Amino acid sequence: MLLCTVQLTAQDNNPLLADPTIFEHDGTYYLYGTKGSKTVEGEGFLVYTSTDLKTWSGPAGAHDGFAFKKGDGFGTQGFWAPQIFYYNNKFYMAYTADEQIAIATADSPLGPFTNAGTAVASDVRQIDPFIFFEDGKAYMYHVRLDNGNRIFVAEMESDLSALKPETLKECIHTTEPWEDTENVKWTVTEGPTVFKKDKLYYLVYSANDFRNKDYAVGYATATSPYGPWEKSSDSPFISTDKLQFPGTGHGDVFYDKKGTMYYVFHTHFSDTEVAPRKTALIPIDLKKSKLQIKKGKNIIWLVI
Repeated sequence: MLLCTVQLTAQDNNPLLADPTIFEHDGTYYLYGTKGSKTVEGEGFLVYTSTDLKTWSGPAGAHDGFAFKKGDGFGTQGFWAPQIFYYNNKFYMAYTADEQIAIATADSPLGPFTNAGTAVASDVRQIDPFIFFEDGKAYMYHVRLDNGNRIFVAEMESDLSALKPETLKECIHTTEPWEDTENVKWTVTEGPTVFKKDKLYYLVYSANDFRNKDYAVGYATATSPYGPWEKSSDSPFISTDKLQFPGTGHGDVFYDKKGTMYYVFHTHFSDTEVAPRKTALIPIDLKKSKLQIKKGKNIIWLVI
Protein backbone atom coordinates (compact mmCIF):
# COMPACT_ATOMS: atom_id res chain seq x y z
CA MET A 1 0.00 0.00 0.00
CA LEU A 2 1.50 3.35 -1.04
CA LEU A 3 0.49 6.56 0.65
CA CYS A 4 1.01 10.03 -0.78
CA THR A 5 3.06 12.51 1.24
CA VAL A 6 3.95 16.15 1.02
CA GLN A 7 7.62 17.16 1.04
CA LEU A 8 8.29 20.06 3.38
CA THR A 9 10.96 22.74 3.21
CA ALA A 10 12.74 24.49 6.05
CA GLN A 11 10.17 27.29 5.79
CA ASP A 12 7.28 24.97 6.60
CA ASN A 13 7.87 25.39 10.37
CA ASN A 14 8.06 21.72 11.31
CA PRO A 15 9.33 21.37 14.90
CA LEU A 16 12.17 19.23 13.47
CA LEU A 17 12.44 16.82 16.39
CA ALA A 18 13.83 13.32 16.01
CA ASP A 19 13.02 10.34 18.26
CA PRO A 20 9.72 12.06 19.15
CA THR A 21 7.20 11.20 21.83
CA ILE A 22 3.77 12.71 22.54
CA PHE A 23 2.27 12.80 26.02
CA GLU A 24 -1.36 13.88 26.62
CA HIS A 25 -2.47 15.49 29.88
CA ASP A 26 -5.71 17.37 30.66
CA GLY A 27 -6.55 17.84 26.98
CA THR A 28 -3.15 19.15 25.92
CA TYR A 29 -0.61 17.22 23.88
CA TYR A 30 3.07 17.67 24.69
CA LEU A 31 5.74 16.92 22.08
CA TYR A 32 9.33 16.12 23.08
CA GLY A 33 12.26 14.67 21.18
CA THR A 34 15.87 14.95 20.07
CA LYS A 35 16.63 18.34 18.57
CA GLY A 36 18.25 18.10 15.18
CA SER A 37 21.33 20.28 15.69
CA LYS A 38 24.45 19.33 17.62
CA THR A 39 24.20 22.58 19.57
CA VAL A 40 20.74 21.91 20.98
CA GLU A 41 21.39 18.16 21.42
CA GLY A 42 23.92 19.36 23.97
CA GLU A 43 21.42 21.59 25.77
CA GLY A 44 18.47 19.37 26.67
CA PHE A 45 14.86 18.73 25.60
CA LEU A 46 12.51 21.33 24.15
CA VAL A 47 8.75 20.81 24.49
CA TYR A 48 5.91 21.96 22.21
CA THR A 49 2.16 21.93 22.92
CA SER A 50 -0.99 21.39 20.86
CA THR A 51 -4.70 20.78 21.32
CA ASP A 52 -5.34 19.25 17.87
CA LEU A 53 -2.12 17.31 17.00
CA LYS A 54 -1.64 19.46 13.90
CA THR A 55 -0.62 22.95 14.94
CA TRP A 56 1.97 23.27 17.68
CA SER A 57 3.22 26.20 19.74
CA GLY A 58 6.45 26.70 21.60
CA PRO A 59 9.00 25.83 22.65
CA ALA A 60 7.06 26.11 25.91
CA GLY A 61 9.29 24.48 28.52
CA ALA A 62 9.63 26.07 31.95
CA HIS A 63 13.42 26.49 31.62
CA ASP A 64 14.03 28.81 28.64
CA GLY A 65 11.71 26.70 26.48
CA PHE A 66 13.27 23.44 27.67
CA ALA A 67 11.43 20.84 29.72
CA PHE A 68 14.88 19.62 30.78
CA LYS A 69 17.96 21.78 30.27
CA LYS A 70 21.60 20.86 30.71
CA GLY A 71 22.46 21.52 34.35
CA ASP A 72 19.04 20.44 35.66
CA GLY A 73 20.41 16.94 36.24
CA PHE A 74 22.47 14.20 34.68
CA GLY A 75 24.08 14.76 31.30
CA THR A 76 26.53 16.92 29.37
CA GLN A 77 25.69 16.07 25.75
CA GLY A 78 23.77 13.72 23.48
CA PHE A 79 20.31 14.34 24.93
CA TRP A 80 18.23 11.79 23.03
CA ALA A 81 14.90 9.96 22.97
CA PRO A 82 12.87 11.03 26.04
CA GLN A 83 9.78 9.26 27.38
CA ILE A 84 7.27 11.12 29.58
CA PHE A 85 4.84 9.45 32.00
CA TYR A 86 2.87 10.14 35.18
CA TYR A 87 3.66 7.99 38.22
CA ASN A 88 3.13 8.41 41.97
CA ASN A 89 1.74 11.95 41.56
CA LYS A 90 4.78 13.14 39.61
CA PHE A 91 5.65 13.63 35.96
CA TYR A 92 8.67 11.59 34.92
CA MET A 93 11.10 11.87 32.04
CA ALA A 94 13.26 8.88 31.16
CA TYR A 95 15.98 9.99 28.75
CA THR A 96 19.40 9.37 27.26
CA ALA A 97 22.47 11.56 27.86
CA ASP A 98 26.16 10.71 27.51
CA GLU A 99 25.01 7.30 26.20
CA GLN A 100 23.51 6.44 29.56
CA ILE A 101 19.91 6.47 30.84
CA ALA A 102 18.63 8.82 33.52
CA ILE A 103 15.25 9.65 35.05
CA ALA A 104 14.07 13.12 36.07
CA THR A 105 10.85 14.36 37.70
CA ALA A 106 8.73 17.51 37.59
CA ASP A 107 5.44 18.92 38.81
CA SER A 108 4.35 19.81 35.26
CA PRO A 109 4.77 18.30 31.77
CA LEU A 110 6.53 21.58 30.91
CA GLY A 111 9.17 20.91 33.55
CA PRO A 112 11.61 21.82 34.72
CA PHE A 113 12.49 18.12 35.03
CA THR A 114 15.34 17.59 37.48
CA ASN A 115 17.38 14.83 39.10
CA ALA A 116 20.37 14.49 41.39
CA GLY A 117 22.82 14.17 38.51
CA THR A 118 23.20 10.40 38.36
CA ALA A 119 22.34 7.83 35.70
CA VAL A 120 20.77 4.38 36.01
CA ALA A 121 23.69 2.08 36.83
CA SER A 122 24.86 -0.12 33.96
CA ASP A 123 27.94 -2.13 32.96
CA VAL A 124 27.61 -1.00 29.32
CA ARG A 125 26.45 2.07 27.42
CA GLN A 126 22.65 2.11 27.19
CA ILE A 127 20.11 4.35 25.45
CA ASP A 128 16.45 4.69 24.41
CA PRO A 129 14.49 3.96 27.61
CA PHE A 130 10.82 3.02 27.63
CA ILE A 131 9.22 2.19 30.98
CA PHE A 132 6.16 -0.08 30.98
CA PHE A 133 3.99 -0.59 34.06
CA GLU A 134 1.94 -3.67 34.89
CA ASP A 135 0.62 -5.21 38.12
CA GLY A 136 2.60 -2.83 40.31
CA LYS A 137 5.87 -3.53 38.52
CA ALA A 138 7.92 -1.26 36.26
CA TYR A 139 9.88 -2.74 33.36
CA MET A 140 12.49 -0.72 31.49
CA TYR A 141 12.91 -1.63 27.85
CA HIS A 142 16.10 -0.11 26.52
CA VAL A 143 18.98 -0.52 24.10
CA ARG A 144 22.34 -1.84 25.23
CA LEU A 145 25.29 -0.92 23.02
CA ASP A 146 27.06 -4.26 23.09
CA ASN A 147 27.90 -6.05 19.84
CA GLY A 148 25.27 -3.93 18.11
CA ASN A 149 22.23 -1.99 19.31
CA ARG A 150 20.22 -4.71 21.06
CA ILE A 151 16.93 -4.31 22.93
CA PHE A 152 16.76 -5.58 26.52
CA VAL A 153 14.27 -5.45 29.38
CA ALA A 154 14.71 -5.46 33.14
CA GLU A 155 12.42 -4.88 36.08
CA MET A 156 13.08 -1.67 38.01
CA GLU A 157 13.07 -0.91 41.70
CA SER A 158 9.70 0.55 42.74
CA ASP A 159 11.19 4.05 43.08
CA LEU A 160 12.66 3.73 39.54
CA SER A 161 16.15 4.34 40.91
CA ALA A 162 17.78 1.22 39.48
CA LEU A 163 17.37 -1.93 37.45
CA LYS A 164 17.21 -5.34 39.10
CA PRO A 165 20.23 -6.93 37.36
CA GLU A 166 19.04 -10.48 37.91
CA THR A 167 15.99 -9.74 35.72
CA LEU A 168 17.93 -8.35 32.73
CA LYS A 169 16.99 -10.21 29.55
CA GLU A 170 17.54 -9.63 25.85
CA CYS A 171 14.37 -9.11 23.81
CA ILE A 172 15.55 -8.82 20.21
CA HIS A 173 18.51 -8.05 17.99
CA THR A 174 18.92 -7.87 14.23
CA THR A 175 18.00 -11.11 12.47
CA GLU A 176 15.79 -10.11 9.51
CA PRO A 177 16.92 -8.81 6.09
CA TRP A 178 14.86 -5.59 6.41
CA GLU A 179 16.66 -4.79 9.68
CA ASP A 180 20.09 -4.64 8.03
CA THR A 181 19.77 -3.57 4.40
CA GLU A 182 23.41 -2.46 4.12
CA ASN A 183 24.98 -5.55 5.75
CA VAL A 184 26.83 -3.58 8.40
CA LYS A 185 29.10 -4.86 11.13
CA TRP A 186 27.27 -3.05 13.96
CA THR A 187 23.59 -3.82 13.49
CA VAL A 188 20.79 -1.73 14.99
CA THR A 189 17.48 -2.43 16.66
CA GLU A 190 16.37 0.50 18.82
CA GLY A 191 13.63 2.91 19.90
CA PRO A 192 11.42 0.41 21.77
CA THR A 193 7.81 1.11 22.70
CA VAL A 194 5.73 -1.54 24.47
CA PHE A 195 1.98 -1.84 24.99
CA LYS A 196 -0.45 -4.63 25.78
CA LYS A 197 -3.72 -5.54 24.10
CA ASP A 198 -5.88 -8.62 24.74
CA LYS A 199 -3.21 -10.47 26.75
CA LEU A 200 -0.60 -9.92 24.03
CA TYR A 201 2.43 -7.65 24.45
CA TYR A 202 3.61 -5.62 21.47
CA LEU A 203 7.20 -4.41 21.14
CA VAL A 204 7.44 -1.72 18.47
CA TYR A 205 10.99 -0.93 17.36
CA SER A 206 13.13 0.60 14.62
CA ALA A 207 15.96 -1.02 12.68
CA ASN A 208 18.88 0.02 10.46
CA ASP A 209 21.05 3.04 11.20
CA PHE A 210 18.93 6.21 11.40
CA ARG A 211 21.03 7.70 8.57
CA ASN A 212 19.98 4.86 6.28
CA LYS A 213 17.00 5.69 4.05
CA ASP A 214 15.69 2.20 4.88
CA TYR A 215 15.32 3.04 8.58
CA ALA A 216 11.93 1.49 9.35
CA VAL A 217 9.56 0.30 12.07
CA GLY A 218 8.54 -3.24 12.87
CA TYR A 219 7.08 -5.09 15.83
CA ALA A 220 7.24 -8.32 17.78
CA THR A 221 4.74 -9.97 20.12
CA ALA A 222 4.92 -12.02 23.31
CA THR A 223 2.70 -13.39 26.06
CA SER A 224 5.03 -12.12 28.81
CA PRO A 225 6.86 -8.80 29.38
CA TYR A 226 10.10 -10.80 29.13
CA GLY A 227 9.20 -12.61 25.93
CA PRO A 228 10.16 -14.72 24.12
CA TRP A 229 9.41 -12.23 21.36
CA GLU A 230 8.19 -13.35 17.96
CA LYS A 231 8.88 -10.87 15.18
CA SER A 232 5.94 -10.16 12.90
CA SER A 233 6.06 -11.25 9.28
CA ASP A 234 4.22 -7.97 8.53
CA SER A 235 7.28 -5.95 9.50
CA PRO A 236 8.23 -3.33 8.69
CA PHE A 237 4.80 -1.74 8.85
CA ILE A 238 6.21 1.81 8.61
CA SER A 239 8.92 2.28 5.98
CA THR A 240 10.02 4.35 3.01
CA ASP A 241 8.32 1.79 0.74
CA LYS A 242 4.97 2.36 2.42
CA LEU A 243 5.23 6.12 2.98
CA GLN A 244 7.45 7.12 0.06
CA PHE A 245 9.71 9.15 2.31
CA PRO A 246 13.16 8.11 3.60
CA GLY A 247 14.33 7.45 7.14
CA THR A 248 10.99 6.67 8.78
CA GLY A 249 11.35 5.55 12.36
CA HIS A 250 12.16 5.86 16.07
CA GLY A 251 8.93 7.11 17.58
CA ASP A 252 6.23 6.21 20.04
CA VAL A 253 2.69 4.85 20.16
CA PHE A 254 0.04 7.08 21.73
CA TYR A 255 -3.74 7.67 21.66
CA ASP A 256 -5.66 10.87 20.97
CA LYS A 257 -8.62 12.10 23.05
CA LYS A 258 -11.01 9.99 20.98
CA GLY A 259 -8.99 6.82 21.46
CA THR A 260 -7.44 6.75 17.98
CA MET A 261 -4.06 5.06 17.98
CA TYR A 262 -1.10 6.90 16.43
CA TYR A 263 2.57 6.43 15.83
CA VAL A 264 4.68 9.60 16.05
CA PHE A 265 8.09 9.32 14.38
CA HIS A 266 10.74 11.16 12.41
CA THR A 267 11.80 11.10 8.77
CA HIS A 268 14.82 12.39 6.92
CA PHE A 269 14.62 16.03 5.92
CA SER A 270 14.54 15.17 2.20
CA ASP A 271 15.59 12.53 -0.30
CA THR A 272 19.16 13.85 -0.15
CA GLU A 273 19.54 15.22 3.41
CA VAL A 274 19.17 13.31 6.66
CA ALA A 275 19.18 16.32 9.01
CA PRO A 276 17.40 18.13 10.42
CA ARG A 277 14.95 15.28 10.78
CA LYS A 278 11.25 16.10 10.56
CA THR A 279 8.43 15.14 12.90
CA ALA A 280 5.31 13.34 11.69
CA LEU A 281 2.55 11.06 12.89
CA ILE A 282 0.19 8.60 11.30
CA PRO A 283 -2.94 6.77 12.51
CA ILE A 284 -2.40 3.05 13.10
CA ASP A 285 -4.58 0.21 14.34
CA LEU A 286 -4.64 -3.42 15.35
CA LYS A 287 -6.62 -5.95 13.31
CA LYS A 288 -6.44 -9.60 14.28
CA SER A 289 -3.29 -8.86 16.31
CA LYS A 290 -1.63 -7.23 13.30
CA LEU A 291 -0.29 -3.70 13.69
CA GLN A 292 -0.72 -1.56 10.57
CA ILE A 293 -1.21 1.90 9.16
CA LYS A 294 -4.89 2.75 9.29
CA LYS A 295 -6.41 2.24 5.85
CA GLY A 296 -6.49 5.37 3.71
CA LYS A 297 -4.54 7.52 6.19
CA ASN A 298 -1.53 9.63 5.27
CA ILE A 299 1.35 11.23 7.14
CA ILE A 300 0.41 14.23 9.26
CA TRP A 301 3.30 16.69 9.40
CA LEU A 302 3.59 18.64 12.65
CA VAL A 303 3.79 22.40 12.18
CA ILE A 304 4.17 25.43 14.40
